[in-house]
Amino acid sequence: KTRLPGTGGGNDISSLTHMIVAMRHERRRFVDKVDFVTSPGFLDGGSSRRDRGLLAGGMFRVVTDLGIFGFDDKTRHMKIVALHPGVTLEQVQDNTGFELLHDKHIATTEVPSAAELAALRKLDPDRLYIA
Repeated sequence: KTRLPGTGGGNDISSLTHMIVAMRHERRRFVDKVDFVTSPGFLDGGSSRRDRGLLAGGMFRVVTDLGIFGFDDKTRHMKIVALHPGVTLEQVQDNTGFELLHDKHIATTEVPSAAELAALRKLDPDRLYIA
């Protein structure tokens, strides 16, 4: 596999568009603070993105093997939108290095249909994200 230097355009994309990121949900990836930001999301929360001149874009969703996450409209802190079947709030929080926001009732994602699963497996032949 080839590795390119730098962020490969990640900063440009995240600075100008609404992002959806897919990744494994691990405590080492969901940390309270990062050492270096290559692709800005909501930075310090609140209006900090806009205050720094990023008028468009931002994170929309993060999709992991445990659930789907969004961001609070005011604080911009990460919030659980839905958990995958069989996943508990405690399991997600144990795999997150900061306190996640959530509503009293958390939705459950639907299991993909056979056709959807076949299409996803075709997009992920190495089974990095799809079992």
